[in-house]
Amino acid sequence: MTNVLKKMDGKKVGFFAAGVLFGTAGVKILSGKDAKKVYTQCTAAVLRAKECVMKTVTSIQENAEDIYAEAQEINETRAEKEQDFADESEKGADAENR
Repeated sequence: MTNVLKKMDGKKVGFFAAGVLFGTAGVKILSGKDAKKVYTQCTAAVLRAKECVMKTVTSIQENAEDIYAEAQEINETRAEKEQDFADESEKGADAENR
């Protein structure tokens, strides 16, 4: 038993005891009424921030969908013009061969 006591470092035991004391006090402080008010306010702030972020994300998503739709229309129009040009050049080639 004396060997065990000799190997114990007083500084480490003091730190352990202080940790237990602060941990116990911390639990009591964190579970108090004032702490609950703080948690509630922080949670409300996070929910407000989430709402703001979701509005921004929705706006960006709608804009991206509009841009995508317009880009598809541009490509369809371009493809139609290219097809018309190809048809006209085929007609011209046929007329020359006659």
